[in-house]
Amino acid sequence: MPDRTLVLGGARSGKSIAAERLLAGVPDVLYVATGGDDAGNPEWAGRVAKHRARRPATWGLAETVDLVPLLEADGPPLLIDCLTLWLSRTMDALNVWDDLARTDLGAAHPTRIELVEQQISRLADAWRSTPRRVVAVSNDVGSGIVPADPGTRLFRDLMGRLNTTISLSSTQALWTIAGRTIPLT
Repeated sequence: MPDRTLVLGGARSGKSIAAERLLAGVPDVLYVATGGDDAGNPEWAGRVAKHRARRPATWGLAETVDLVPLLEADGPPLLIDCLTLWLSRTMDALNVWDDLARTDLGAAHPTRIELVEQQISRLADAWRSTPRRVVAVSNDVGSGIVPADPGTRLFRDLMGRLNTTISLSSTQALWTIAGRTIPLT
């Protein structure tokens, strides 16, 4: 069975560095960046530059949210950074935010949310059956106060479902806080 690892943590907790360390000795990793293009944003460009500088020159790069075909195919290990951005971009592509902006959560177009949940299920199925070694990074959200607005509550709930589903289908799950990583059992 291939090694499937989920690295969770809060913002700026060191989870990406922890994930990179797990694959540091592997020369042919495919780094999958799900962040998309935020051209013209210097803060985002700085973050991307730091990530690139840390990676070995032998690692490949795929900038995509289309993770299922990568997980289904044979190939080198994958480092997916990150599932949080995958979820937000998936919700964007399905116009979930627009529905929520027009209505309250209870009246939101249920099929759009169901489509997101279907995408989470497809991703989880591919994660469970991947022939590759894979490490994914994701933000641990929802440990604080209940968000005041329906859109943020929905995102938090879907992020929790995604993290739980992927974690329970992983060979290991790790939690990173203040640069320290501990196993979740």
